[in-house]
Amino acid sequence: MTNSEYSDVTPQIHALAQKMTHNSVIDTDLYSKYNVKRGLRDLDGKGVLTGLTDISTITQNKLVDGKLVPCEGELRYRGYNVKDIVDGILEDDRFGFEEVTYLLLFGDMPNEEQLKDFKELLVQYRTLPQHFVRDVILKATSNDMMNSIARSVLTLFCYDKNANDTSIDNVLRQCIQLISVFPLLSVYGYHAYNHYQRDNSLYIHRAEPTMSTAEVILSLLRPDRHYTPLEAKVLDMALILHMEHGGGNNSTFTTHVVTSSGTDTYSAVAAALASLKGPKHGGANVKVYYMFEDLKKHVKDWEDEDALEDYLEKLLDKQVFDKKGLIYGMGHAVYTISDPRQQILHGAVKKLALAEGHNDEFDLYERVERLAPKVIGRKRKIYKGVAANVDFYSGLLYSLLDIPCELYTPLFATARITGWSAHRLEELINCGKIIRPAYMSISENKEYVDLKDR
Repeated sequence: MTNSEYSDVTPQIHALAQKMTHNSVIDTDLYSKYNVKRGLRDLDGKGVLTGLTDISTITQNKLVDGKLVPCEGELRYRGYNVKDIVDGILEDDRFGFEEVTYLLLFGDMPNEEQLKDFKELLVQYRTLPQHFVRDVILKATSNDMMNSIARSVLTLFCYDKNANDTSIDNVLRQCIQLISVFPLLSVYGYHAYNHYQRDNSLYIHRAEPTMSTAEVILSLLRPDRHYTPLEAKVLDMALILHMEHGGGNNSTFTTHVVTSSGTDTYSAVAAALASLKGPKHGGANVKVYYMFEDLKKHVKDWEDEDALEDYLEKLLDKQVFDKKGLIYGMGHAVYTISDPRQQILHGAVKKLALAEGHNDEFDLYERVERLAPKVIGRKRKIYKGVAANVDFYSGLLYSLLDIPCELYTPLFATARITGWSAHRLEELINCGKIIRPAYMSISENKEYVDLKDR
């Protein structure tokens, strides 16, 4: 069987898929009848409590006269407002990813000495096993970087003599190592794909020990290793904003679920990567970018708001782009009025766009951000407010940084590995029982009939 034949959907498979689909449809009215929360959330976006966490807090409502009412979104890391964290880092003109990593893992802000020691530990672990790049990353390259990273993570299991040890000391060591090498796994995986599948030049730079995580990413990615301080600082901010978002997001909940089974760190992180890859989760940022590229083909005058609204209506009507009926980057499962991460990122992206001479493109994004809620309100029955989320501007940011689309979601993972690590350790420390949600069966009892009588 050839590679092409291996991937073909044959008429036989198509017929079997139709039979399976016919016998697997669940009446949507049954969800209301049995009070089943689809996606573990009600119509107002309120989640079903499945656990407790001290890693981060999301606020989308406030109590007024005994009633919960929507408010401006707020995100806190270990009790600290993420906006205050970012403002403090900007005020001091320093990089903050390593500092916030320390906060999320250990629960306190580090002092200067603690931060210095922790940075040195990250640098110490920012290396891959001998021949790993050659034997794992450069061979059997993938055009999907998330799959490439997941394969690398699972392979690192083979190099760890204590891979299955789930003691806190050992898991912490594994997590810090993974946090350190994720930039390498992402960028090296892209370079391998770019060389072997696109026939472009191959270059593998080494990470300099004095660099921050954001600087490492830009330095490893670019042929000349050059970047501006503004580029590195804006990327550092984006990484901080993507590091953690409560225990209820899909990939973090996945981390809790698989950790509760007693599995190893590499398997837990690979499962989280598989979740984050999905276009309804971490893959949304690249969807936003491609959506805008399609918009530019349909709307030549970016200031024509009638034409922009017409395109957005066609998006919702499944007539353009990927025909999924979604305006990517708009709305959030939790936030109602605003996503605080988007509000912080908005200003940084604007500054970078002006510096790079892309203010017209930034204005287009702002216009769509303003028009989309109105169009959605006309075309959809909505139960809560619709505002831009963090994915809306992150794709534009990466584009301005000349980061290839294949790395948009891997950059999300490079940040979120910190949050996953904190949650994995929290689950292990608190000795949680295996997470086992209940599902109600709606199948009818049937009487078995012998094969010769069917």
